[in-house]
Amino acid sequence: MRIVERSVFNLLHGRPLAVTRRGCIYLRGTAAEFFANPELVLHEYFHVLRQWAGGELTILRYLTRCLRWGYWNNPFEIEARSFAARYVKLLRHP
Repeated sequence: MRIVERSVFNLLHGRPLAVTRRGCIYLRGTAAEFFANPELVLHEYFHVLRQWAGGELTILRYLTRCLRWGYWNNPFEIEARSFAARYVKLLRHP
């Protein structure tokens, strides 16, 4: 998996902290900023490793769901948020 810091590709999507595609996470900021946010790391890794790599997530499917339900209620986003919330405690130091 590749992580691209200060990505122009990310900027083309507005102001998200990260944008994913198959095998890659494009960041608005630095990798240090990204890894300082465990919930975001889990969320984006879920998109890449479980959704893109599994073939479930495609650009067309993602956009169709965004148009139908909006970003927040997009099933791909709900699933990634749920995964991140479930496992973030394992990444936090006591």
